[in-house]
Amino acid sequence: MPDPAVPPTPPVPLDALLARADLGLRRIAGPADPAVVVHWAHTSEMADPYPYLLGGELLLSAGVHVPDGAGAGYFDAYVSRIVAAGGAALGFGVAPVHDTVPGALVEACEMHGLPLVEVPPRTTFSAVARALWQLMAQARTAELRRVTEAQQSLATAAARPDPVPSVLQQLARRLGGRAVLYGPEGTRLAGAGPEPGEEVRTALAKLAEVVRPPSPGHLRTPSPEDPRPPSAGHTRASSPGHTRASSPGHRVGSGPDAPAGSPGDLHADLAARPSSASDTVAGVRLVAHALGNGEGFVLGTAAPQRDAGDHTIASVAAVLLSLLTGERHSGSGAGRSSALVRLLLGAAPAEVAPLLGGDRWRVVHGRPDGRAAPDPVAASALGAALGSSLVDVAGEVVRVLVPDGRAVERVPGWTLGLSAAAAPRDWPAADIQAARALARARATRAPLLRHGDRPPALTDLVPPTEADAHARALLAPIEQSPALVDTLRTWLSLHGSWDRTAVALDVHRNTVRQRIARCAALLDADLDDPDVRMELWFALRRA
Repeated sequence: MPDPAVPPTPPVPLDALLARADLGLRRIAGPADPAVVVHWAHTSEMADPYPYLLGGELLLSAGVHVPDGAGAGYFDAYVSRIVAAGGAALGFGVAPVHDTVPGALVEACEMHGLPLVEVPPRTTFSAVARALWQLMAQARTAELRRVTEAQQSLATAAARPDPVPSVLQQLARRLGGRAVLYGPEGTRLAGAGPEPGEEVRTALAKLAEVVRPPSPGHLRTPSPEDPRPPSAGHTRASSPGHTRASSPGHRVGSGPDAPAGSPGDLHADLAARPSSASDTVAGVRLVAHALGNGEGFVLGTAAPQRDAGDHTIASVAAVLLSLLTGERHSGSGAGRSSALVRLLLGAAPAEVAPLLGGDRWRVVHGRPDGRAAPDPVAASALGAALGSSLVDVAGEVVRVLVPDGRAVERVPGWTLGLSAAAAPRDWPAADIQAARALARARATRAPLLRHGDRPPALTDLVPPTEADAHARALLAPIEQSPALVDTLRTWLSLHGSWDRTAVALDVHRNTVRQRIARCAALLDADLDDPDVRMELWFALRRA
C-alpha cells in the first residue's frame, strides 16, 4: 500500500467517525481495527477511482457507477483498486440509487480487508466530510496545545541550574517514556524516566550510533566492543524520520584501506548519516536525534506509544540540548562569535568562513507548510534537523547554512529549496538559488527541490560568452524590472500555469496575467509560441 500524501493535520480514527450518533454510520464489512485512520473524505462515482486517490481517504459513493446486473467480478475489481490506491475505507450511501448495500460489495470488502461503512439515507456525504474536518480540527487543537505546553516546560527546564537533567526529565514526562543523552563516545551522560529492559536499552544505544555525526577527534576504527547499529531492514532513518536509511550500519571510509580520522573519511561519513532514526523493539518506539552541534552528542527516546506531536516535542528538546552541550563542550560557539565580530569590523566573508568549520556551504531556504510564519523555536528545530546551528529567520522563510558534504533530506512540515555548494564569495548567488528552488518547490508541491539537479543539456554546448551576450540582448527590454523578470522565469518554469505561478510568487493570478502581458508587449514576442518560450527560457537561465 502506498504511503499517503497526508495533509498537515492529524488523522482521525475511523471508530471516532462511526461514534458520531448524528451521522448514523455503520460498519458492515472489513476489519474492526482501531488503528484504521482517515486522512480525508473524497466522493467519487468513477468505476475505477484509483487515479483520483492519494491514499488514506474515506471514499464515498452512492453506487451510481455500478452497472445493472453487476456481479462479484465487478465489485472485486472495484474494491481491489481502492485498496491498491491506499484507500482507508469505503462509505456506501443507501438511496437514491440502491436500497441496500450490494451483497457482492460486502463480500469483496471482507475479502480484501477494506472497512465498508453504510451511510443512511438521512446523512449526506457533505455531512460526513464536515464531521471528519471537525474531528481533525479538534485533534489538531489538542496537538498544538500539547506541543505548546511542552515547549514552555522544556524552555523553563533549560533555564534551571541543572539544565540538561531537567530537560531530559521534562521530555521523558511529556513522552511518557525514557530520555537519554549519549556522549560523543557513545556513553550515557544522563537519563530520565522509567528504565526500560536490557533489550530496549541496547537497541537504543545502537540506534544512536546510526545518527552520530563523528568529528575528526572522535573518528576511530570500530572495535569489537563498539555497539553495532541495527540493520537497514529494521531501522527507519531520515531527516527527520521518514526516509529509510540505505545502509545505516556502514561506516563510510572506515575500511582497511582508509585511514580513520581523515578529512575524506569525515565528510563521507557525515553525508551518509541521517540526522534522526527510529525503530520499534519489544513494542517500544525508539527514536534517536543527532544534536546540531556536530560534536557527536545524541538524544535518544523510548516510549511505549507514539502520539501526535511527539516528534515536534523531541525536536525542541534536541535544539535546547544542542545549545546546552555545544557551547560548553566545543569551540564552535566561540568560532561563530569570532566570525560575527570580524564581519562587523569589516572582514570579508571569505576570511571568516574557516571559523565556521568549512570552505564550501549550501544555502537552504525553508518555509513551514502551515499558514503561520516560523518563530525562532521552529527555525532552530529546522536547523537541528538539517544539522546546522547557522539559522536566520527572514519573514516567512528560514535560511540555513549547511556545510557541503552533509546530506540534506526532506523535513516533515517544511518545504525546502537547496542551493548548489558555494564558496563564501558566491554565497549571495547561492542565496538566490535557494530562494528560486523554494519558490518552485512550493509551486510544484515538492517537499525538497535542489538547484541545478539536472543532466547536461544542449544549451551547455553554446560558448558561455556568446550565450550571455544573447541573453542580455533578448531580455534588455525588461531587465530594469526585477518583478517582470522573476514572474516570466517562474511562469515559464511552471509551463504557463497562472495559478501555480501566483502561489510561487505570493501574488494574485490577475497580477501574474498583467505582468506576463507586459512582458509580451515589451519583448514584442508571442509567448504562446513554444519556440519563443524556449529562447526566453534559455536567456533566463543565463541571466
